[in-house]
Amino acid sequence: MGSVRVTAIASLTPLEELDADPFLVDSRSQHAMCARWAAERGYTVRRELLVRGLRADHCVLWDGVRAGSDLFVAPSRRVLESALSSVEEFTAECARRGVRVETVGFAEPRYDAQMKASVHRRLSMPTAGYDGR
Repeated sequence: MGSVRVTAIASLTPLEELDADPFLVDSRSQHAMCARWAAERGYTVRRELLVRGLRADHCVLWDGVRAGSDLFVAPSRRVLESALSSVEEFTAECARRGVRVETVGFAEPRYDAQMKASVHRRLSMPTAGYDGR
């Protein structure tokens, strides 16, 4: 069996929800959390998905996924709940296809005003070439 290939799932949450739930809006941090988790296990993140309310059978999830050598990872159950229309249907579909699904389980960052402002700038000015750094 070859190396494990990871599809990282992040939630596509509108910028308007930044004050209420900054982590769900901050997809960059969600993907970074998944990448760290994968690297700690020697896995390779091959795809990063940014989705909201996606059906478990949607082709974007399953494009090129191989049973036994691929897995899905998300930062937490609540990210999966936002990203997918039904976590239960998704996990059942993963089981049916022989693909693991994991959650990272790291603590979410605590967002102060400066961190929220950075996320806001990055997401509100993407066409201006701002990359959030």
